[in-house]
Amino acid sequence: MKKKVMLIVPMLHQGGFERVCVATARLLEPHFDVCIVMFDSRNIAYDIKGLDVTDLHMGVRPGKLGKVLNVIKRSIAVRKLKKERGIDIAYSFGPSANMVNVFSRTESKIWVGIRSYMDMDNHFLLRLFAKRADKILCCTKRIEEEIADKYHCAKAVTLYNPLDGEALKKSAEEPVRLPWEDRGNIIVSMGREDDVKGFWHLMKSFSLVRADIPDAKLMIIGEGGFEEYKALANKLGIGDDVYFTGMKKNPFPYLKQAKIYVLTSYREGFPNALIEAMSLGIPVIAADCPTGPGEILRKGDSTYGILIPNMSPEKNLDASVLSEEEKGLAEEMKKMMTDREYYEEYRKASAIRARDFNNESYVERLMEWILG
Repeated sequence: MKKKVMLIVPMLHQGGFERVCVATARLLEPHFDVCIVMFDSRNIAYDIKGLDVTDLHMGVRPGKLGKVLNVIKRSIAVRKLKKERGIDIAYSFGPSANMVNVFSRTESKIWVGIRSYMDMDNHFLLRLFAKRADKILCCTKRIEEEIADKYHCAKAVTLYNPLDGEALKKSAEEPVRLPWEDRGNIIVSMGREDDVKGFWHLMKSFSLVRADIPDAKLMIIGEGGFEEYKALANKLGIGDDVYFTGMKKNPFPYLKQAKIYVLTSYREGFPNALIEAMSLGIPVIAADCPTGPGEILRKGDSTYGILIPNMSPEKNLDASVLSEEEKGLAEEMKKMMTDREYYEEYRKASAIRARDFNNESYVERLMEWILG
């Protein structure tokens, strides 16, 4: 008899752990009875056709009292579903889903996923998970080690996110329309409009690149209006050279246009977009934030991309002020765009390293734990 696995997620709008949740369902479905339970089905960005999905219709409530009531109601509903379906393992994605998973305990095992280094700030939840969860699945080795050390917890394990490189390459073949005819020197970054992504750093650095490389362009792929960033682009004199695509259900044809990919986040978990760019053979430059880029771009004595010092979290939209880190990033981008040998070295390195993050390794580890 197949084991029954429940995946719990708040929503399935565009985001890292949302993508991993759907990918996990697809990968486990041939081997187990898998269902997804989500709190709110609005703005679904991923293909869930054919999957067993239950929508609790319990979206976000305003205020502290609303949040508390939501946790209680969601936990009661999920606990009922766990019992009705005879769930063996419940695996949750994101802080709110993790909390509900823990509070809806039945006889099923509880797995909570720590998908971002920002989750490490919530000591109450981490102590709760260390005490009540059966397994804590961490997206990086550093997160696993910190949980083990700070909370004296032996339940933490590392599970890197899955990637279907071949499917991604096929998805990237679709034609796209861009506001520029010349597509030779496009710098790309991906992410929703969120200060943690540090896009103001990227835009200021790009203004220096644009001054020396007139045909350079910048494209930011992700959900949001980006109004203050558009205003910054105009102040920097690069308004016509920066394109915000908005949310794209299939961002990969846009990503494929990149000459180089740049990540300026000052905090990440495991940055999926970085690996996705690398799988397309795009050289990458990334801020060495506490978790994610360092583990991806360094392996033993080898390096597979350019790591720059981490960026400041202090948001500064003053176009006249450029930090040393922003100037340094600009120099790295210019070198990557003008030094052909350097570019080719890191283009090949990207493709090689991306192969280490694959669906097979991900599902193999999950199956080992589920069946163990």
